[in-house]
Amino acid sequence: MNTSSAYKRIVVRDVVEETKNVKSFQLEYADGSPLHYTPGQFITFIFPKNGTNDGDRRSYSFSTTPGIDAIPTITLKRIENGEYSRWFIDRVKPGDTLLTIGSSGHFTLPENLANYKKLIFLAAGSGITPIYSLLKHVLTTYPALQVVLIYSNRQPDDTIFYKELNELQKKYSDQLTIEYLFSTSRNLSRARLGKFLLEDLLKQYSGTDHRDTLFYLCGPYEYMRMATIVLQTEGVPADNIRKENFATRKPIQKNEPSDQDKHAVELRLNGNVYTFETQFPETILQHAKKLNIPIPYSCESGQCGTCAASCIKGKVWMWNNEVLVDSEVEKGRTLTCTAYPVGGDVILEIK
Repeated sequence: MNTSSAYKRIVVRDVVEETKNVKSFQLEYADGSPLHYTPGQFITFIFPKNGTNDGDRRSYSFSTTPGIDAIPTITLKRIENGEYSRWFIDRVKPGDTLLTIGSSGHFTLPENLANYKKLIFLAAGSGITPIYSLLKHVLTTYPALQVVLIYSNRQPDDTIFYKELNELQKKYSDQLTIEYLFSTSRNLSRARLGKFLLEDLLKQYSGTDHRDTLFYLCGPYEYMRMATIVLQTEGVPADNIRKENFATRKPIQKNEPSDQDKHAVELRLNGNVYTFETQFPETILQHAKKLNIPIPYSCESGQCGTCAASCIKGKVWMWNNEVLVDSEVEKGRTLTCTAYPVGGDVILEIK
């Protein structure tokens, strides 16, 4: 089977400069079909190599919101030594065509928000992109939810969507509070988000009981690591913390499954059923790729969630998971890129 059957061509409709080294790219499918996505999700592009339709993969978050913004748009920043971010910023123009596997991602709102009263977004730099998508959705759909955005940048001129965010704050002044942190500020206590400042902001906006507050984090790895540690130390339940991570840092596999025997995998995907056997050290995704099964994936290290599946029979073990919360794992959700069948055969379903 040719994996290219899972790919679609997408056309860049327009390009908008947001700040220095940051641009937004309006997208539409070349065949005219709608580009479906959920607030907070990303789209994964394929960059072919060696004359094949397979190659490098990169994911970029939508900054637009379905139902509010007419044209799906991604926003990205030039990353130093970033091969594809530099290519996008320097060379991509309206009319260019790209390959994609479509939208995915778990940096989204839970199905039921009845138990939550507040949402606190923590963003640094271009980490605002998926949060901006979520923010617009929450403000227009959930008027009872109080929303706080803590947004770190170097200075106002470098702040993506600065004007638009200020307009939202004025329009939704009873619901939205924005705390801008600029590293060039003379007030050093409010220049960068560190442990002590985050503790103070947490007390100010979430009090001492955090069970009714959801936290969404997006930014550099060290930024999110610090924020996660502080939040958990202050008693925020793990399931109340959602993180989006496109870091180039790849985790190193240190643990191994206790069961390293060969087991059968039945994979249900797009109305098709694939069966194969695999065992450690080959993950479910790695074996599926060898067989040219068009399973969606991007990071291959448990950081993005593109390859997520539901285990409906049997048990799997993951060596890394930075996406799924505990309640999702308990219901059988797994990341095929870091998963091995253990204790017997398994049946997985990808929808």
